[in-house]
Amino acid sequence: MHNDLSGTVHGPVVQAQHIGTLTLHEAVVPALVPGAPVPRLLPPPTRHFTDRHAELERLTALLEEDDETPRLVVLSGPGGIGKSATALHFAARLSSRYDGGQLHADLRGDSASTAQSPSTVLARFLRALGVAAPYVPADEQEQIDWFRSLTADRRLLVVLDNAHSVAQVLPLLPAAPGSLTLVTSRRRLSGLVRAGAHHVELPPLGPADATLLLSRLAGRPPAGTGTGTDAGASAVARRCGGLPLALCMAGERLAVRTHLTWDQLERDMAAAAAPHDATSPEPGSDPVTATADASYRDLGPDEARLYRLGALRPWAGLTAPAAAALLDVPEARAADLLEGLAGLHLVEEYAPGRYRYHDLLRADAERRALREDGAGEAARAVGRLLRHHLRTAAAADARVMPGRWHLGPVYHRLPVDDGSVGSIIDAPSGTPTDGASAAAWQLMERENLVEAVRTADHFGFDELTWQLCEALWSLFLRQGFHHDWIATHRLGVQAAARCLDVPEAEGRMHTQLGFAHLGLGSFEEAERCFEAAAEADRRCGHRRGEATAVESQGLVRLRQGRYAEAAECFERARALTDDPRAGALLEHHLGRALSGQGRHAEAADRLRHARDLMRALPDPYNEARVLTSLGEAALAAGDLGAASGHLAEAAERMAREAAPVQLAAIAELRALAAGSEEERRRFLTEAAERHEALGSPTAASLRAELAAMSRRS
Repeated sequence: MHNDLSGTVHGPVVQAQHIGTLTLHEAVVPALVPGAPVPRLLPPPTRHFTDRHAELERLTALLEEDDETPRLVVLSGPGGIGKSATALHFAARLSSRYDGGQLHADLRGDSASTAQSPSTVLARFLRALGVAAPYVPADEQEQIDWFRSLTADRRLLVVLDNAHSVAQVLPLLPAAPGSLTLVTSRRRLSGLVRAGAHHVELPPLGPADATLLLSRLAGRPPAGTGTGTDAGASAVARRCGGLPLALCMAGERLAVRTHLTWDQLERDMAAAAAPHDATSPEPGSDPVTATADASYRDLGPDEARLYRLGALRPWAGLTAPAAAALLDVPEARAADLLEGLAGLHLVEEYAPGRYRYHDLLRADAERRALREDGAGEAARAVGRLLRHHLRTAAAADARVMPGRWHLGPVYHRLPVDDGSVGSIIDAPSGTPTDGASAAAWQLMERENLVEAVRTADHFGFDELTWQLCEALWSLFLRQGFHHDWIATHRLGVQAAARCLDVPEAEGRMHTQLGFAHLGLGSFEEAERCFEAAAEADRRCGHRRGEATAVESQGLVRLRQGRYAEAAECFERARALTDDPRAGALLEHHLGRALSGQGRHAEAADRLRHARDLMRALPDPYNEARVLTSLGEAALAAGDLGAASGHLAEAAERMAREAAPVQLAAIAELRALAAGSEEERRRFLTEAAERHEALGSPTAASLRAELAAMSRRS
């Protein structure tokens, strides 16, 4: 009887040839990284928050009614009404009540196309709560289960900003007594009533509070001081319709233009909102766009151009390097332009050096771009920005996984690494300088890079679409985000099929899409993708790509325990490539497949050959992996002495590679190969300690096994 476990396994697992009495101790909750801080993800509240006394009193009263159940409050209202500011102000006042931590997510629910998937948000929340990245599950339901387990006894404050739908919100609700979730949305989300939601509709600010907010922002005397400014400020406030977003833009315009009077500002806004003839610019049709139109007239040519072109797509954030590429100006100049737009509240600096539009302003700016710049210039500007994202993403990908083979002209044009201090000579601005910083950069820029794929597809830049997907390979392979992975690579497959000048691209995209499905355990979908990849590569004679596709088919069969079929795939793949590294990896896979069939002697021969090939490359990490497989094969054959020797060597080499996840797994295997009870206890203790340091769920079952050993002794 033979069995095999592959991929990421959560919870206690026993794999053995003969089992007598067996007791499993399941972990109650996922393990956390030791010393993980309590999450404090709330952004700071706005400095000039004004009014909302009635709404805040109502929210406070709701919390006092019953502290033994989770609370859910939905703040709704039109765009620009101040929902986010109200939620953050209230959350800041209450944060000390929630010792379990505070979570925050912008759900980007302006439209269905930009809305964050629950899985994407849950992955971020789980990391914030202390789950180590390698153990965050790919399956959304499992993510939901883990989130509920981790938050079952924690008084959490959760702010879910800009929600699009009930389905987006429900998986993100903590269930612990005393927890509070604040949701903001333009939609009423009436379906949340079943989850116990209380709805609060935000009205516009009243005249007095609107004028007070204006005066605070402008730094001018407030109404009622007898300075003679009351009538002008009140007139501007009326033009803003009580909408805090419009009031903020008007007030900050006055703060920047110190010689601008209240009366002049009101006249500018009146002109912007007035009926127009065929030769005049389109005026604002509501207080927000009318105020934006008045501020827009203050912009210099470059600032106005950035305001327009930066809004052509719903980017998660704009940085100075990205803005420089968009406008084709120096980076320092782009940084000044972004700061100028932020000074007029036309964009918001939501993190140091990162800017974004309110979606109402983005819609206004996008209309201006199409009207003033035209479709041709819009496409050229977007193309420059996409090429910037591609160059930087490819440089980061090459840092994170330097040993893999790459497809696409962008990789051939990457600057040469001179080997000094991990730098790349003349690398694109913002390029990370080593693997760790490159991986962190990928996570930070993930939303922009995903949007870059959608944008390239929207504008018909097929060659950029699939190359961006190729540059996202290491991010998705190591970090997951499978829903984004599938969405982007479906576009990549379609784009590559249209790029007849690079026929190898289609197979590459099919293969990478197959791995996304494989990560979710969708074996049939993965098989279809890998078969399509092999067929596409056969058509264009791309043997290396075909070898990868056939190898990937074998990996699916290996995961399914179809060892003989897996071995056939690996043999076919080996006949298709003469690449030394590919050959070494295929020998390793073949050894594992043979071991699964119980052909222990043949498996050992293959694995020893794979070890020698890895050593000759050299590839010390994969050499250590092969040594681990040799140990597993020896264990399966019942040769504990050989297993112990191989695993000891694997542990020694893996320690040099600083690979803690693999070292924990090797310690578990060494416990199985131990020659005595004391030796077994020592390796189990080492494995438990390593898993605990990683925040691995396996730690609980190992500690339970050690406790059982103590009771028996």
